[in-house]
Amino acid sequence: MLKGSMIKGVLIDWGGVLTLPMREAIAHWIEADRIDDAHYRQVMRELVEEAYGTSAARSAIHALERGEMDVVAFERDLAARLLTLDGVAPEAEGLLARMFAGFARDDAMHEVLRELRRHGIKTCLVSNSWGNAYPREDWDELFDAVVISGEVGMRKPEPEIFRHALDLLGLAAEECVFIDDIEPNIRAAAELGIRGIHHRDADTTIAELESLLQRPLRRA
Repeated sequence: MLKGSMIKGVLIDWGGVLTLPMREAIAHWIEADRIDDAHYRQVMRELVEEAYGTSAARSAIHALERGEMDVVAFERDLAARLLTLDGVAPEAEGLLARMFAGFARDDAMHEVLRELRRHGIKTCLVSNSWGNAYPREDWDELFDAVVISGEVGMRKPEPEIFRHALDLLGLAAEECVFIDDIEPNIRAAAELGIRGIHHRDADTTIAELESLLQRPLRRA
């Protein structure tokens, strides 16, 4: 087990980790666009299984996240797969913007990043992008480095994206922790020697970080 003194960097995901849970954000969009929820979940289950399985090279998600498919083409593809409660496809234009509109920031997780940097620990965002606009206003305060899949042509769980993040930080895998809400991504990082934290909620993740670092990260 890594000792706190050995941990010098934290790699962290965006959606569902530095934002409130994905299911809550998606629920707002499903209601607003009157999406058939059960059908949506089946479609996304199949797409995600493709993206993380042996057919990943042919997955629309895979292509979008690596920047090989543009947003307009993906929105058309996804809209054609979905149904509204009226039995028709939703409007394709702006679909991703509407889908991600409810992704509110998790203030506790953002404050932890600031606290980590106050302690001299480097931070790096490692996010699989869906073409959605990120709120980057305070990123200089939060991150020492930023790795967005569509901007670098690599995606999690490809080992290259983690190696790229480590190179940007100038740290070894054994000196870093990776926080993500998707287990295959954590397993991929672990294969390189990066310690993983499976994010479920802010309190649990912060407690695990405090235990690993052997120091408090929340101010009284």
